[in-house]
Amino acid sequence: MMNLYSGTTDPFSHRCRIVLYEKGMDFEIIDVDLYNKPEDIAVINPYNRVPVLVDRDLVLYEANIINEYIDERFPHPQLMPPDPIMRARARQFLHIFENEMFKHIPDIEANQKGVEKIRGYVRDYLIQLAPMFSKQKFMLGDEFSMLDVAIAPLLWRLGSYGIELPKAASPLMKYAERIFSRQGFIDALTPSEKVMRR
Repeated sequence: MMNLYSGTTDPFSHRCRIVLYEKGMDFEIIDVDLYNKPEDIAVINPYNRVPVLVDRDLVLYEANIINEYIDERFPHPQLMPPDPIMRARARQFLHIFENEMFKHIPDIEANQKGVEKIRGYVRDYLIQLAPMFSKQKFMLGDEFSMLDVAIAPLLWRLGSYGIELPKAASPLMKYAERIFSRQGFIDALTPSEKVMRR
């Protein structure tokens, strides 16, 4: 059985939980208090961060790597595109998301100096994405994919991160509601995450 060491409010752990529940497979989630991590996290992950996936002798960290492994090992439903060109595009988008939005999450969560500017940067990036959802259901068209998994935890946390989107971003928020209504997303929420959304 796979074990996922998962932070109860960590958006990167949230991504991995979504994939596990979407796949409907046999796994165990080990909740980790981010403010009082057990010592074994530092032993299995040199960066002392969650998520960490343990599958027999294999130990993986970093959400995108974990999720691609799960997707390849349990291919139904497939979350990365089967076509090599589309798969490469999806990986490129994931890389862009990391650099344009997700790298800012620790600063937003820590309420660092200059956080308003960072919130504005993330908000502006999300506004740029909004028009695509007037034409398509999900990031890559009509099929739910790993890109939707990646962005979902951020969209869920917008209110708690103090990021307000204008009316122009309403296609993005309708898209978010489609994701939030998926059973895999609902099942993946921890009690602490359920109360994040206002």
